[in-house]
Amino acid sequence: MQPETVTPTADVLTRPATAGERQLDAVTSSDVRKYTVQGALASSVTQMVTFALRLVSMMVLARLVLKEDFGLVNMVTPFTGFLSLFRDGGLSMATVQQKSITRAQASTMFWINLAFGVSLWILTALSAPFLATFYKEPKLFWVTVALGTSFVFNGVSTQHRAMISRKMQITALSAIDIVSLVSSIAVAIVLAAKSFGYASLVAMTTTQAAVGAAGVWIWARWIPGRPARSSGVWSMLSYGGAITLNNVVVYLAYNADKVLLGRFFGAEQLGIYGRAYQLINIPSDNLSQAMGSVAFPALSRVQEDAERLKRYFLGGYRLLLSLAIPLTAACALFADDMIRVFLGPGWQDAAAVFRLLAPTVLALALMNPFGWLILANGRAARNLAIALMIAPVVFLGYLAGLKAGPQGVALGYSLAMTVLIIPVLIWSMRDTAITAWDIVKVLSPLAGATALGAASTFLVHGWVRNISMPFVRLVAECAIFFGVYAAALLFLLGQWPVYSQVLHDSGLWRRAPRSVVKTA
Repeated sequence: MQPETVTPTADVLTRPATAGERQLDAVTSSDVRKYTVQGALASSVTQMVTFALRLVSMMVLARLVLKEDFGLVNMVTPFTGFLSLFRDGGLSMATVQQKSITRAQASTMFWINLAFGVSLWILTALSAPFLATFYKEPKLFWVTVALGTSFVFNGVSTQHRAMISRKMQITALSAIDIVSLVSSIAVAIVLAAKSFGYASLVAMTTTQAAVGAAGVWIWARWIPGRPARSSGVWSMLSYGGAITLNNVVVYLAYNADKVLLGRFFGAEQLGIYGRAYQLINIPSDNLSQAMGSVAFPALSRVQEDAERLKRYFLGGYRLLLSLAIPLTAACALFADDMIRVFLGPGWQDAAAVFRLLAPTVLALALMNPFGWLILANGRAARNLAIALMIAPVVFLGYLAGLKAGPQGVALGYSLAMTVLIIPVLIWSMRDTAITAWDIVKVLSPLAGATALGAASTFLVHGWVRNISMPFVRLVAECAIFFGVYAAALLFLLGQWPVYSQVLHDSGLWRRAPRSVVKTA
C-alpha cells in the first residue's frame, strides 16, 4: 500500500532555519550520510545514558518507596501500556515517511493526534473505577486518572517530534529525552523523600511526558493552524492505521508467553522466565531503538533512489549486526555468569532460560531492520502482513514448549523465530534492490569473527574458570571474546575501511581512509 504522492508547494512545512538546517532540508547524499551517522551515535549515547539513569533511579526509589506503592502503579501500567499502542495511531511515522508535507497536513495531523490523546485519557479515566473494583484497591482510581494524562501530553507533542525527526535532528531529540528523564527522576526522588509514596511514581511518568512535550515545542517553534478536511491526509491515516494494527499484533504475539506461563505454572516460574526475558531483551531493545530512530527517517528521505536506499540500508544493517551477532554468542556462552552478576546468586534457575532465549537476539536483529525499509517505502500493508505471519508461528512455538515450563517456552520461542528468519527476509526483499547475496556478504565476516572469538574463549576456558569472583570472571571472558572478535573483524577479515568510513562520515575521524566504502 503505497501512500499517494504529495506534490511540494510553496506551503511545504518549514520553520525559520539555520544554514545547516536548510542544507539538511536539501537532503544531499553527503548530508544524509553525515546526519545518519551522527544521529546513530547520539541515539546510542542516549540509550546508554538512559539505561544508567533508570538503573540509578531504580536503586534510589527502591529505598524510599514501599513495595506496596510500586505494586499499586504496576497494577495500572499493563492497562495503560496496551492503550499506548494506540496513542498516535501511527501518524508520527506517517509524517516522517512522507516525501513532502504541507502546513495544512501537519496541522490536521496535530489535531488528530490530540484527539487520540484526549480520547485515551477519557477512556483511562472511565476505566479507573473498574480497575479499583477489580483489584479491591480504592487508591487505584486517582492513580489511573493521573497516569492517563500522559496520553494528552503525547498527543500534544507527537507531530512536533515527527517534524524534528523528519529533519533528522536526532541529537536534539536525544537531548530532549535525556532532560525529560532527568527531570522526572528528580521530581520522583524529591517527592519520595517527602513520603509521597506512590504519588512520586505517578509524578515520574507524567513529568517525563510533560517536559518532553515542552521540549519539542520549544525546539520545533511551530504553532499548528486549524484542521482542514481537504488537506490530503487520508493516505497518511491509512498508513498510520496499518502501523497501529501491526503494533497490536506484535504486542500480543510477544506477550502471550508470559500469559501462558502465569496461567499454567504460577508466579514463581513466570518470574524466572520474565527476568531472563527482560535481561536478554536489553541489548536488542536498545540497539533497535538507537538504530531505528535514525534509520527510518534516513531511508524515508532517499526512498525514491533505489541505489542510495540499498547502500544506506546495508550500511546500517551491517552496523547493527556487527553488535548483535557477538552479543548473541556472548549471551549463550556466558549465561551463567551474566545471571550471577546481573540478577544475583538466587536466580541461577534463570540461566538456562537466558541461554535458550539468546537466538532471539540474532533473529530480531536480522528481521526488524527490514521493517524500517518496508515502512520507509510506504508499504505498511506488507509490514502488517509479515506480522500476521509471525504471530501464529511464535504462538505455536510457545504452545509446543509449554509442557516443559519456562525452558520449554524459551526453546519454542527461539526455534519459532529461527524458522521465520528466511521467509521474512525473502518477503521483505521482494521488489527491492537488495538481494540474498547482499545479506550473505554482510553476514560472512561477522560470523567468521564471532566464531574466532568463541574459539578463543574455549582455548582459555581452563584458566578463566579458576577465577572465583563472577564479576571478574565475566569481565575476563567478555574482554577475550570481544577483543578477539574486534581484531579479527577489523584487521584479519579486512573490515577496517568500512567502519573507519563510518567514523569519517560522522566527523569523528578527520582523515578519510584510502579505500572509501560508502555506508550509511
